[in-house]
Order: sequence, then C-alpha cells, then structure tokens
Amino acid sequence: MALNRVWTAFFLVAFATAVVRWLLGEAGIFQALLAAMFDAARSGFEISLGLAGVMALWLGLMRVGERAGMVELLARLAGPLLARLFPGVPPGHPAQGAMTLNISANLLGLDNAATPLGLKAMRELQALNREPEGTASNAQIMFVVMNTAGLTLIPTSVIAIRQSVALQQGLGAGFNAADIFLPTLLVTFASLLAGVLAVAWCQRLPLWRARLAVPVLAVGGLLAAAVALLAQLPAERAARIAGTTGAAVILGVVALFLVAGAWRRVNAYDAFVEGAKEGFGVAIQIVPYLIAILVAIGVFRAAGCMDALLGAIGAGVAALGWDTGFLPALPVGLMKVLSGAGARGLMIDVLQTHGVDSFAGRLAAIVQGSTETTFYVLAVYFGSVGVKHSRHALGCALFADAVGLVAAIGVGYTLLR
Repeated sequence: MALNRVWTAFFLVAFATAVVRWLLGEAGIFQALLAAMFDAARSGFEISLGLAGVMALWLGLMRVGERAGMVELLARLAGPLLARLFPGVPPGHPAQGAMTLNISANLLGLDNAATPLGLKAMRELQALNREPEGTASNAQIMFVVMNTAGLTLIPTSVIAIRQSVALQQGLGAGFNAADIFLPTLLVTFASLLAGVLAVAWCQRLPLWRARLAVPVLAVGGLLAAAVALLAQLPAERAARIAGTTGAAVILGVVALFLVAGAWRRVNAYDAFVEGAKEGFGVAIQIVPYLIAILVAIGVFRAAGCMDALLGAIGAGVAALGWDTGFLPALPVGLMKVLSGAGARGLMIDVLQTHGVDSFAGRLAAIVQGSTETTFYVLAVYFGSVGVKHSRHALGCALFADAVGLVAAIGVGYTLLR
C-alpha cells in the first residue's frame, strides 16, 4: 500500500510539474518525460538481463554451501549467543533451531531459505506466546527486529547489480563490485546492534552479562579497529584495501563451500546447477518491479522534481556547514524503510546518474545492502501468526534503520571520501 502511494505520487507530481513548466514556455517538457519513460524501461530490462548471470552464479555457489552444511554450522555457532537474547525460549525448543537457521541463512544471503525459516520460527514462538491474543511476545519482537536489521555477511544482490551496471558503463576488469563489502558489514552490524539494544532496553534484558557482552564487544572492537586503521590512510588507498578485503573474503567463502562440499561428498556440480536455475528465475522475476520503479523515478527526475528535492535538502545541509556529497544516496535509505524494490530502483538510478564507482554510487549501494525493508518484514512475519499489536517492534526497528543510515554516511565518508 505504501509503495503504491509513493509510486503514484512520483507520476502525479512529475506530471503536475511538467504542466507548470509547459505553461511557463518549456515546449519540450512532455517529450522529455516520454523519452525518460522509454529509456528507463529499456534500462531496467537490460540491467535485469545482466543481473541474471551473476545471480545464477552466486545462488549456485550458495546452494553448494547449503548442501555442504554451512548453514547448520553457523546455526550451531550462533546458538549460545541467541539463547541470551531470547530468555523466554526454552533450550532445545524448535523455535531456537528455526531462529538460528534463519539468521544463519541471512548471513549467507540465502533469502530464499531465510524467509521460510523465519516464518517457521514465528509459528514456533507463537506457541510460546503468553501475551493477550493478537499481541507480539518479547521473543517475537526481538526476532523480527533482528531480521529488519538485515545482518548479511555478503550483500549478494547489491554486488550483482553493481557489476551489471558497471558493464553497462563500460568499466573493465579493473572494477571491483565487492569493494562495498567491508563498509556494508560495518553498517549492518551497527544497525543490528542498535536494534538489539533498543529491544533489550524496552524489555529490560540484562545485556551486561559477560557471556553476551564479551562476544558483541569483541566483534564491535575488531570492526572499530578496522575503521580506525583505514581512516588514517588516504581515501583512495582505504577504498582499495576495503575492496581487496571484500574480494578475498568472498572468494574465501566460495573456496570454503567447495572444500566442505568435497569433504561431505556433495555433488557440487548438480547443486550448483540447481541453485543457478533459481538465480536465473530470481533475476527474471524482478523485471516488472524494476521497470515499474525505474520508469516512475525517470519521469520524476526528467520533470526536475528530484533535483528540486535534493537541492532543497542540500541547501539546509549546506547552511549547517556540512558536506552535501551524501545527498544523492539519501532517498535510498528513506525508501528502504517502505520498499525494497523501490530502494533498489533508486539505487540503480544513483548508479546510472552519478556512476557506479562514484562516492554517491558506492554510498547508495552500502545503504541498500545494510538493512532490510522494515514495514515488509513486520507485515509478513507478524501477519503470518495473526499478530496485530506489535508493541515496541516498529519503534525499535525504525531506530535501527536511522542508526544504519547515519552509520552508512559516516562509514562512507571515513572509508570512501
């Protein structure tokens, strides 16, 4: 519903603006809007075709890792930590297993596996719910907010889209689509930590206990140290190190999957082909959604509305003495709360307008890869178990989104500017 209103508003505002500009003597404004519509539709289709190959490759490799037991391994590693965050879930309860598998699948970017596991976890948690009918339990709120934070080890789809757009823009083998890996990991960790702390504060969870605080502080300290070290380097060198790290980690994960598959006697070739078929289907499936949002953004930009909106925000930011280089990526973060498809379209618009390797383009990709679609996750997860009163879930999730957006801008300026 929210996306429908936003999408319609793009067209209506653009058309109204075009009428005013036509009355003021700009005779070619309607032709410009029509050309923008056709160009955006063609661009959306071309990007989806380019995305198909990369998605098929990655989902094929992910299926090998899934068959090799990497999801189960991550679940075992995360289990003790999650037990501290969900004190109302008895040890060994099916909900605990489903939650750890869901979070593990999210870490690996296995959205196709994460969502069914998440819905199963919500059903199991509903069986433990002692709140009044239709009211979310503490455990359900914590679980949903952790999903909205969207902690992902590798932002698969964002890297794939950047590679596809880079090919359109003629960037050769020197372009590294994985250079957003480290910044995105930093931002998504900050968003997750903010969401967990917000829920813990509302639920009065004792997070100061060493068994919970020590691992979180250790991970946070390592990431903070990485940022501190990179911040001392020139921006170009810091970006190159971050990109090299991202490429090395991703290749290392792929090698780990293949070695684990060989160790467990998995038919890696068949598993890859099965996953690749699904990847091609995912890329084709998003074609209408991508074209819809890109066309709306195209006419909105062609009418001059996007420039006017960013100009107004930029004037306020400049009045405070701040740098305005982050402004083109700001709409991506604001839209991500409402719609993943809408935010994806805005990100692609930034990549095409400013360049996939520009500061604005990389910042938009970091924002897109660092959080989930809050309203969608809340609606799907709570709706699956008939919860209508989400209590403090929405407030905590929006707080995590805000922290993630601010962290993305800060990390972007620290590592990429």
